[in-house]
Amino acid sequence: MCFLCDLKTPSAPAPQRGPWQARRAFVLAGAAAAAWPAAAQVDVGKASSLRKLVPADQIEQAGRQQFVQTVQEAKQQNALLPANHPQTRRLHAIAKRIIPHTAAWNPRARDWRWEVILIHSDQINAFCLPGGKIAFYTGILSQLKLSDDEAAMIMGHEMAHALREHARERLAKSSATNLGLRLGAELLGLGNLGSVAADLSAQLLTLKFSREDETEADLVGLELAARGAFQPQASVSLWQKMAAANKGGGPAFLSTHPNGPNRIRELQANVPKVQALYERARRG
Repeated sequence: MCFLCDLKTPSAPAPQRGPWQARRAFVLAGAAAAAWPAAAQVDVGKASSLRKLVPADQIEQAGRQQFVQTVQEAKQQNALLPANHPQTRRLHAIAKRIIPHTAAWNPRARDWRWEVILIHSDQINAFCLPGGKIAFYTGILSQLKLSDDEAAMIMGHEMAHALREHARERLAKSSATNLGLRLGAELLGLGNLGSVAADLSAQLLTLKFSREDETEADLVGLELAARGAFQPQASVSLWQKMAAANKGGGPAFLSTHPNGPNRIRELQANVPKVQALYERARRG
């Protein structure tokens, strides 16, 4: 499902949804958000300049390739839930409230074709690939019994990884690896850059972000969700549920998303910073 297309109002006549109409819908939705305070309320500093070592369009192309592969594999396993499934529709509704606020964190997000899928699996997991490709697993919704507000915090967190280009930064920092050397050769005109995207896509789902990246994603995701009128305090209850699920080995989600009391304390300290955004969003 492409949210550029779906952000149009239901009452608008739309016999065809071409690229121009979809882009216009997104701009109009974003204009409503522009009336809000532009300055970020959470402090995460500037994005690392190291990410520039990997071209943004290449990492986004890799994200699209990996997403297509993920969708195909889910279909082959009869695990991809349809767009009209109640839980899929629930996730789509959450995404539509958050997406208009993403471009403030990364201007490239204006041109991303946002998509959200739901995969039937017991895994407690979710991710957002570069370029705005989001996947949730049913296990994270059912096993943690997530409210809409808590699911929005997960989605905002994963979106934040893409918006702050953490995967791009991680890959840049691995420039001493064979992939990094190949990428450097491509950038110097010594080979075909198109072949690099396939190598990048193979790594995207196995990247482990640093603790700093995780904290940043928590805070940016918190603000995104608050601007979408989702209860900020849900960020705390979410990670309390994660901590409880971590007993006895823990879900796969936590293998790449460090948990702990410090994480919850950091969120608790930042909830008051975005509370006014949430209240304003509710009124708006």
